[in-house]
Amino acid sequence: MEFKAKAQFQRVSPQKARLVLDLIKGKRVEDALTTLQFTKKRIAPVIFQLVRSAVENANYLSGEKGLDVDVDRLFVKSAIANDGPRMKRIRPAPMGRAYRYQRRIAHLEVVLAEKGSNGAGLATVVGAEDSAAPKKAPAKKKAKAAGAKKKSAGKKVAAKK
Repeated sequence: MEFKAKAQFQRVSPQKARLVLDLIKGKRVEDALTTLQFTKKRIAPVIFQLVRSAVENANYLSGEKGLDVDVDRLFVKSAIANDGPRMKRIRPAPMGRAYRYQRRIAHLEVVLAEKGSNGAGLATVVGAEDSAAPKKAPAKKKAKAAGAKKKSAGKKVAAKK
């Protein structure tokens, strides 16, 4: 089961938000909250509230739908920051000119999941590509047309001293 929380139209560039979100990806919720408390970025308190909101969503759904959700086994499955609309602004420049710049906005999303008791959890999320079906050998290139000439490798000449 996955539990989401979103924070939209945050006044931070998505690139700066991703720096903080990358710190908590794949961590247990308790470790993620501790990391966010001691991170000295302006967006860190917002992401802290976002993770707490996702935990509360898990608690609410466990009580409402009768699910057995162990908050101690929750981990951050994904944390993404997408682009929002940009605000176009103008800054005065010398000699009556104007320079345009953009204020970026981010949409943040945190997804929590519960680690399975059978060991499936983070390992299956991270190593999903490894456990996929066996990979096929790359297809060989078709032979060139019969009329095409092949170039032979030239002889190597020893350098003069």
